[in-house]
Amino acid sequence: MNTTGRWTTAVVGAALLLGCVSEPAASHSADAERVLVFSKTAGFRHDSIPDGVAAVKQLGETGGFTVDATEDANAFTPKNLRRYDAVVFLSTTGDVLDPTQQRAFEGYIRQGGGYVGIHAAADTEYDWTFYGGLVGAYFQSHPAIQPATVVAEDRAHPSTSGLPPTWNRTDEWYNYRSNPRDRAHVLASLDESSYTGGTMNGDHPIAWCQDYQGGRAFYTGLGHTKESYADPAFLGHVLGGIRYAIGDAQADCRPENGYRPLFDGTAASLDDWKQAGPGSFTRSDDGTLTSSGGMGMLWYAGQSFGSYSLKLDWKMAGASGDDNSGAFVGFPPSGDPWSAVDNGYEIQIDATDVPEKTTGSVYGFRSADLKKRDRALNPPGEWNTYEIRVEGERLRVWLNGVKINDFTNTDPARSLRDGHVGIQNHGADDQVSFRDIRIKEPLVKGD
Repeated sequence: MNTTGRWTTAVVGAALLLGCVSEPAASHSADAERVLVFSKTAGFRHDSIPDGVAAVKQLGETGGFTVDATEDANAFTPKNLRRYDAVVFLSTTGDVLDPTQQRAFEGYIRQGGGYVGIHAAADTEYDWTFYGGLVGAYFQSHPAIQPATVVAEDRAHPSTSGLPPTWNRTDEWYNYRSNPRDRAHVLASLDESSYTGGTMNGDHPIAWCQDYQGGRAFYTGLGHTKESYADPAFLGHVLGGIRYAIGDAQADCRPENGYRPLFDGTAASLDDWKQAGPGSFTRSDDGTLTSSGGMGMLWYAGQSFGSYSLKLDWKMAGASGDDNSGAFVGFPPSGDPWSAVDNGYEIQIDATDVPEKTTGSVYGFRSADLKKRDRALNPPGEWNTYEIRVEGERLRVWLNGVKINDFTNTDPARSLRDGHVGIQNHGADDQVSFRDIRIKEPLVKGD
C-alpha cells in the first residue's frame, strides 16, 4: 500500500495570511515535493494574483510541500524544472515563454512533470500547440462576474471529493473555444441555466484533468476573484489538483463518456437496488453509501448485464484502516448473498489479506498485479475508482486508471456473459463507502 505523506482538504480550513509573497519558500527536506508557481502576464493581469500566490504558499506550508513563485520565464530551463514536481500557471495571460523555454517545459512534462492551470492559464500561449493540449481548452469569452452552480461530476478525484454534488459560488465564468470532454476527464461543469452568458450549449466543463504526453495535468476555470483565495472550498479544490499533479494522490483521469448512473447519490436511484442478507448501506446527504453490519450485499435488480464497463468510487471509511468489501459481477438474481459468492466473481477491497484476496484481486481466483496496484492505490480514508470491464468471459480491472487485473473465466458452472452487479457489506467492523456507480453498455470496439 502506498504510504507516502497525504493531506486532506481540511488543512485549508485554517486562516490564511494572504499577503503578496514572491520570494522562495523556506527550504524543506531533500525529498519533499516542490511546486513552482508561475504568474507572468503578457495580456490582462488579474489583481488576484498576489492573493493566489500567497494562498498556494500557505497550502504548501500546511501540506508539506515547498512552493517557489516567479514571474521570470528564465526559470524554464531543463535543469531548473527538474527541481519541481509540478508547475502552477496562475492566471498567466498571452505569450509568456519563448521557443527555448517552451521546449524545456515540453521536455519536463514528457519526463513525468505535473501541470496545474488556474483560471486565465487558459488565456495563455494560443499559438503553442503543445500547451493548448496540456491546458485542455482555450478561453473564448466570459460574462459579468455572477453566482452560478458548479456540478461536481467526479467525486473521487482529490480536487472534487470534498465538494458537495452541487456548489453555488460567485466567480468569472469562462466560455471555452472547444469542449475538452472527449480528450480530458471532466471533474466539474457549470449548470448554464443557473446564470447568464454561458455559450457551450449546456455542456460546460469548468475543471478537468488528464494524463498528457507522460505528465499529469489539472485545470480549473475558477479563481478570478480575490475572495476565491480565502474560500476553504476553493482552496481544497486547488490543493487536490496540486496533489494529483505532483503524484501524491492517484485518480482516473481518462476521458469518460457514455456511462449512465446506477446510483447517483439520490434516494430515487436506489429504487432498483435490493439488499440481500443481513446488514445494510446508509446513504448520507452528500450522496455516499456506507456499509454496516453483514455479511450481505446490495445488488442492482433492475437489469442484468453482459458486455459492459462498470465504474464505482470507493474508500475504506472505518477507523481501523483495513475494512473489507468488494464489487460483485456476473451472478444470477437472488436474495441470498452467498449466491453471488458461489456463482459470480468479487473484485475485492481489503488492505491486508493474501494476494488473491486483497484489493484488486478477483477474490480467491487471481491476484492483482501488486506492484501496479500499490502505485495506483490511495490509502484508507481517500477515494479510489474501480473500472470493471466484462467482455464475454474476460474480466479486467482498472484502479484509478491503471490496469491491475486480467482474468478469464473457464469454470463451466459460472458465466460472466449475463449477470447482475452488487456491492458487499462485509461485517459489523467493516465500513466501506461508495459513490457514483455507473455503467456503460454494451461495449463496442474501441471502448
